[in-house]
Amino acid sequence: SATQAIADAGLRPSDIDGVCTLGETPVADVCASLGIEAGLIGGALGRFGLQSPVVEAFEAVATRRARHALVYRTVNMFGGSVLPAPGASTSAAPGGSSAPQMERGRPNPMADIERMIVMHAYAAPNWLAMHTRRHMHQYGTTREQLGWLAVNSRRNAGLNDRAAYRDPITLGDYLAARMVSDPLCLLDCDVPVDGSIAFVISASEHSGHCDHPVRVEAAGGADSWGGWDQRPDYPNMLAVDAARELWTRTDLTPADVDVAELYDGFTFLTFAWLEALGFCDEGGAGPFVEGATRIALDGALPLNTYGGQLSAGRMHGYWVVHEACLQLRGQAGTRQVAGAEVAAVSNGGGPIAGCMLLTC
Repeated sequence: SATQAIADAGLRPSDIDGVCTLGETPVADVCASLGIEAGLIGGALGRFGLQSPVVEAFEAVATRRARHALVYRTVNMFGGSVLPAPGASTSAAPGGSSAPQMERGRPNPMADIERMIVMHAYAAPNWLAMHTRRHMHQYGTTREQLGWLAVNSRRNAGLNDRAAYRDPITLGDYLAARMVSDPLCLLDCDVPVDGSIAFVISASEHSGHCDHPVRVEAAGGADSWGGWDQRPDYPNMLAVDAARELWTRTDLTPADVDVAELYDGFTFLTFAWLEALGFCDEGGAGPFVEGATRIALDGALPLNTYGGQLSAGRMHGYWVVHEACLQLRGQAGTRQVAGAEVAAVSNGGGPIAGCMLLTC
C-alpha cells in the first residue's frame, strides 16, 4: 500500500522524508524495504484519536519539517501477510516500539479500564452498550434504527470488492442476530480483518504534480476528560468536543458536506458522530437514519459509502479517509456519490475522538 500511495502521488520512495504511523508494521522495516531516509519519524495516539498520525503529518508538512510524509496503518487482526518477515526488525525507530504509543503529556484514554473491569464491563461492546441503552432511554432510540445503519452499510459494501461481507442483509436479519452485549448484537459490531492503508501528505505546492489532490480543510480533536462513563452529559462522548473544534476552524457548515465517512466500530458510534458533527439534533440520530433513505448513496447525506467497518472491515479510522479521498477524486466506481466536493471523516469513541473535513 505504501508503494502504491507514493506512486499515486507522483513520487519515488527517495522523495519521502517523513513517516507517521500507529503501526503495526515497524517503521524501520518499511523504510529499509522501500529505501526511505526519513528525517521525521512520528506517530502516537494523541488528541486526534486514531488519526493522530495523519494530522501530525499535516502539521509537519505545514511547518516545513517534512515535504512528503508517508502515513500508513497496518492492522493485523488474524496474522498473515502483514506480519514482519522472519528476522525483520521489530522497532518502529531506533530504540522505539512498533506498538501504538500515547503522545507524551496526553491523558491515557484507557485509564479507567481497570475500574470498569472490576464491574464486569470487560470490553468495548459492554462500554458502548451502556451508552446505547442510555440513549434509548433518553431519546427513544430503537434497535430498529440501529439496524437501518447496518443494513445501509452492507448495501454499500456490496459495491466494494474489498469488503469483508458483501451479501445483503435485511432489518429482519439484524434483529435476529446473536446478542453480544444488550442492546448491541453481532451486526452492531465491526468486522476484524488484516489490511494496510497508506497516504502521502505533501506540501500544497506539490498539488500540481499529482492527479486529483485532496486538500485538508480543517481538523478537530480533544483530550480524554471524562473517560468512558464519567461525562456530566453522558451518553455524549469526546466526539462532541472534537466536532466543536472542527467547526471553529472552517467557514464550511454541516450543510456543505456531500459525503460522511464516520467511525462505526459499533453502530452507536456513528449515531454519536452524526449528532456531534451537527448533521442532526442531539438525540436525533435514530430518526435521521431510519429507513436508510437519507443516508443512502443517493440520499441527502451518503454515509459510510464503502460499507464501513461494520461490513468492509475494521481499519481503525483509516478506511474512512481512504474512501473519502476516492469519493472526492471521483474514483469510487459504482458507489460514487455524484458531485462530491466536501467529505467529513471521523474516528474513535468514548474518550478517543478526532475528525476532519477534506475537500477537492
